[in-house]
Amino acid sequence: MSLRINDTAPNFTAETTQGKIDFHQWIGDKWAVLFSHPKDFTPVCTTELGYMAKIEPEFTKRNAKLIGLSIDPVDNHSRWAADIEETQGSKVNYPMIGDTDLKVAKLYNMLPAEEAGTSEGRTAATNATVRSVFIIGPDKKIKLMMTYPMTTGRNFDEILRVLDSMQMTAKHKVATPVNWKKGEDVIIAGSVSDEEAKTLFPNGWTAVKPYLRVTKQPGN
Repeated sequence: MSLRINDTAPNFTAETTQGKIDFHQWIGDKWAVLFSHPKDFTPVCTTELGYMAKIEPEFTKRNAKLIGLSIDPVDNHSRWAADIEETQGSKVNYPMIGDTDLKVAKLYNMLPAEEAGTSEGRTAATNATVRSVFIIGPDKKIKLMMTYPMTTGRNFDEILRVLDSMQMTAKHKVATPVNWKKGEDVIIAGSVSDEEAKTLFPNGWTAVKPYLRVTKQPGN
């Protein structure tokens, strides 16, 4: 199935390094970051999982949970986690899904629905498309999708930046400009009239163009 922004994230049950989960129940009232990996014991993913382990407290501050996925058995994940801690200096405390039947990868359109077989005998190359990041909101809707090539490590600081933007713009009638970082000026949403903006943004704004009104980040 194809997936788009604002689609309901497909629900599933799966075995993880922290036991069996129902994905939607596991998310609860939080945000979730699901990030996938072609195979265990792969070098780029080892660095990624280690970095996510290091910055997990930043996601926790933002009411967000992390969950990894790899097309290998959970037992392999546990052994891989030991390598990650040894080489990257951070312990993986978030769950990792064992997607041995390729079910989740297919649900999330990372492998073709008709893909046959299991994780047995598959290589990182045959799973190359299982390199995606999904941010899912408390409403269980997909808010972001990103897919990377195997040879390029993902920028998880960018995922934090986007999460900051989405959480703020969900509460306030604003959007964030190019390369925005938390604390910087924002753009008043086009749906907001100047009259309404006077109430919502009493400190005023700069109208670069009638459609481009810049103001201080709400609450900053």
